[in-house]
Amino acid sequence: MKKGLAVLFAFFFMAVFSVSNVFAADDVKMLKEQLEIMNENMKKLEEKINELEKEKVEETEEIEYLSDRLDKAELHTATDRISLGIELRSRADTLHYDDMQAAPAALVNGFFTPYASGGFNNATLAQIQQRIQNMSIAGMIPPTDEFDADNDVILTNKFYLNMHAKVNQHLNFSGRLAAYKVFGDSSGVKFNQGNLGDVTMDGNTSSLPHGDTIRLERAYFVYSNYLKNIPVSFSLGRRPSTYGPPLEYANYSLEAGSPLGTIINWQFDGASLNFGLEEVTGIYGAALKFCYGVGFEGDWGNSYSLQESQADVDDVHMFGFIATLFDDDSTSAVLNYAHAWDITDGFTGLTVMPFIAAKDPSTGLYTFEQNYGGYISRMQPTSDIGDWDAASLLVRKNLYETFEKDIDLFLALSWSHTSPSRVSANPFYEIMGQGLLSSNGNLESHDGYSLYAGVVFPMPFDGRLGLEYNWGSEYWFNFTGAEDSLVGSKLATRGSVYEGYYIQPIFGENFFVKVGSRYYDYKYTGSGNPLGEPEKISELNALNAFFPVADKVWDGYISATIRF
Repeated sequence: MKKGLAVLFAFFFMAVFSVSNVFAADDVKMLKEQLEIMNENMKKLEEKINELEKEKVEETEEIEYLSDRLDKAELHTATDRISLGIELRSRADTLHYDDMQAAPAALVNGFFTPYASGGFNNATLAQIQQRIQNMSIAGMIPPTDEFDADNDVILTNKFYLNMHAKVNQHLNFSGRLAAYKVFGDSSGVKFNQGNLGDVTMDGNTSSLPHGDTIRLERAYFVYSNYLKNIPVSFSLGRRPSTYGPPLEYANYSLEAGSPLGTIINWQFDGASLNFGLEEVTGIYGAALKFCYGVGFEGDWGNSYSLQESQADVDDVHMFGFIATLFDDDSTSAVLNYAHAWDITDGFTGLTVMPFIAAKDPSTGLYTFEQNYGGYISRMQPTSDIGDWDAASLLVRKNLYETFEKDIDLFLALSWSHTSPSRVSANPFYEIMGQGLLSSNGNLESHDGYSLYAGVVFPMPFDGRLGLEYNWGSEYWFNFTGAEDSLVGSKLATRGSVYEGYYIQPIFGENFFVKVGSRYYDYKYTGSGNPLGEPEKISELNALNAFFPVADKVWDGYISATIRF
């Protein structure tokens, strides 16, 4: 009995111990789980506190940043209503002229030799022209001298200060100041070698090297509103008439002017009236702009102003239109037409003439004097010589949708027409009987033609490779004397010009490098000049080469541009 009770007691004790162990293990496990939950909650609480502190710091910094921005905006509004942009280009060119032609010294010196001694000096117009005719009949007109000319390196700096202001939703102002100089030259006046660009005048003062002076290239306002559902804008001032389409490709920029650069690249003052016709026509980008400009003011600042008997030199007025026929951002077609009345035989400007030709009105005698001192001459027109018409159609296409490559193509076909009215009264031009694209007094109307084509390819590292070609016929004439070229306007060339260039961005459009080359192959004389009959260069004689005549020119260049 005792033994049975002992066994029972032992069994009971073991059962109780086992149950207590089980309950103890559960308590420990539960406690661990609660501790882990508390630990996780503590971590979450700590993270939340850190986030709140971070947000507080960021909120404080943002308040300080907005406060600074507001202060700057208030300061800007109070002190500056114009946004400014800067562009600086440093460039090196290497120029090589092959087969230049000029009249020999013996013929040129004849104009400084008295008529009685066999020359042309101190003679009447009839006497000079008769002697020239006799020389021609007798075969005494000498051939030209031929030579090469090189400028291995010529450095230039070109600077722009662009201005823009939005007065309100209807009124804007834009302007641009320019400085353009050759390293080591600040005279601003060139020696005249027969190129229209050798005369510093209103049409090119900002676009060709002119020393270290700041010039006003453009300054105009634009008033915009709606005429029912047609956007209308009116602009007045010094026009944005330089570097128009398609010149923006080579300049690595947006369109910089409104006239097509194929017929007008020339500074002038005037007005425009533009109508947006996209909504009323349903044609993408359709627009029509009427343009007016003054190329020369005849009754201000000239020797014949405010005199009883004034020379017959009227103002030169220009009128035209620019019609955007289609533009959907990938394909565009633009037609530009222009007409100029009473073109003069020159424009008011400054140059250094190699000699001075003068006519005594009382005796009718012509005298010629060499300019040994390199003195600056103030040029002014002497007569109206006729009218000019021109038209250009520019078609452009971007091929991204077709090839998924940013390839640009353009083609411009242009036409010009000259209607001469009289021979120039300038003593030198009068001897040759020169008028508007005419000589020897033969006042005939002529048509000229031009083709300009180009393609721009995308290259690695956002580079751009451009290839261009342009051609002009014998009687081709445009107003592109403000083209940025040390040789002469390539788009005025009577002949062919080939150009290739590579543009490599360093910091997008803000800083880039350009390397390129142009090759001019002239076929006729007088490219870009309205006076005189164009002569075939391969058949040139000394009488048509008193100023040096370029045959072939190679221009290699490299530039670095900063723009912001």
